Amino acid sequence: MTATISPSPTLDEDRSSSSSLRLSLAPAGPAPALLDGAWWPRSRDLVAELPSLTAVLDPLWGRITRVTVNPTHWPVVPRKVPVAGHVVNVGWFLPEQDPHELLLLSYHMGRWNLLVVPPQTAPVSAAWLMAAASDPLGTSTASRLMEEAARLRTVAETDRAVEAVWDSEGGHEARGPDARPRIPAVTAALPYQPMGR
Repeated sequence: MTATISPSPTLDEDRSSSSSLRLSLAPAGPAPALLDGAWWPRSRDLVAELPSLTAVLDPLWGRITRVTVNPTHWPVVPRKVPVAGHVVNVGWFLPEQDPHELLLLSYHMGRWNLLVVPPQTAPVSAAWLMAAASDPLGTSTASRLMEEAARLRTVAETDRAVEAVWDSEGGHEARGPDARPRIPAVTAALPYQPMGR
């Protein structure tokens, strides 16, 4: 099943807008992936965030009856959250559940694991996380994806720092973009070599 409820986050997205749910679901693949998608809530308030999530998932997956989280990143874990037409029971598991994952259970249909992208995540990192968690062949856990996103962010910051030093030493200002040396295209004919003997 492919469902991206909100377009991939972009740099221009208004983070305070509550009109669209930021959710990306993995299409059904040949083998079950570790994650069924990603959810990028606007806050760490389950009472405020779960109703819009279940409103979208109930028609797709059947009525969501239970949700579990690891309380590491959720300041308050309510026992029950009223959603449209029913109540979702909320539980928590500290050592057993990945701290970056939300487990959803539907009485009739099964269970799904979503990566929870932290609300304060930069749009570029959030887009990468949502795409990676929605890969139907994904073999990474939620925490492993968060670690990889942090590593990629560090590499990008290092690259920007190196470029800033280069600029401060006259790098871009020393030459305009038209003055950059061009790498000549090299084409070479290979001598004919018959195959065999």
